Amino acid sequence: MSLRTLSAAMLLAAIPAVCMAAEPPRRIVSLNLCVDQLLLQLVPNGRIASLTWLSRTEGDPQLLPLAFAVPVNHGGAEEVLAAHPDLVIAGRFTTGTTRRLLQSAGVPLLEIEPASDWEGIRRTTRQIAEAVHASARGEELIAAMDADLARLHSRQDRAPVRVIGWGGSGDDVPGRDTVFNTILEAAGAINLGARDKGPSSFDIEQVLLSHPQVLMRGATYASSPALRNRIAEHPALRAQGYRTLTYPEAVYGCAVPRAASLAVQLAKELDGLRGGSP
Repeated sequence: MSLRTLSAAMLLAAIPAVCMAAEPPRRIVSLNLCVDQLLLQLVPNGRIASLTWLSRTEGDPQLLPLAFAVPVNHGGAEEVLAAHPDLVIAGRFTTGTTRRLLQSAGVPLLEIEPASDWEGIRRTTRQIAEAVHASARGEELIAAMDADLARLHSRQDRAPVRVIGWGGSGDDVPGRDTVFNTILEAAGAINLGARDKGPSSFDIEQVLLSHPQVLMRGATYASSPALRNRIAEHPALRAQGYRTLTYPEAVYGCAVPRAASLAVQLAKELDGLRGGSP
């Protein structure tokens, strides 16, 4: 038995089984970047025992000050158990080993199913809000989202703009059944990568043939020195006269209510491209 496994076993033995209490959880641990974003908007920082380390590097830029005020974890069972959580929230398909160990220890664990549309965002928000005893706050976030969607719905007479999410690499172009696609459609754009489910693959020749009006690049990659950045600035692409926009991957990839406000922001940027007014 490895030292790491032995350490986890000792912690498991030291923590008694915990049942979901009627009292609000006060030591919440998140094992998912998207859950991080919701927790920071649902409960005070003092009730969060830790978020994922990604919350400080790839999280929603607007929430970074809050994220830096909360401890972080790297998804390991030992560090999560050492925080003595009374609720752990994780994605259904992430940190599998840690989730199994937590279940064995009797730690209350909420597993969130992935979502990619507005109804899924409502469902996920309500599920997490109820678990942390913040349903009223959850409904506030959903109401703000629905207000933004209503504003966007009133703009549907505008001509769609051809957009692709491409950072200079051939892989991981956000396609159909993604939050990215849902945001683009709400903003009045056509996602050129939405030919398949999940991520698509586009090399530079395919991007040229798709004739995008807007090339969207993830802010994390765009701000870091990399060969893909030089490819994205290729003269052949520039000759097409497209506009480049950066976007926060954490929100464009997560089923959170703030996705609607980013759709409103994108719609205004597309208006500028069309030469129209918001």
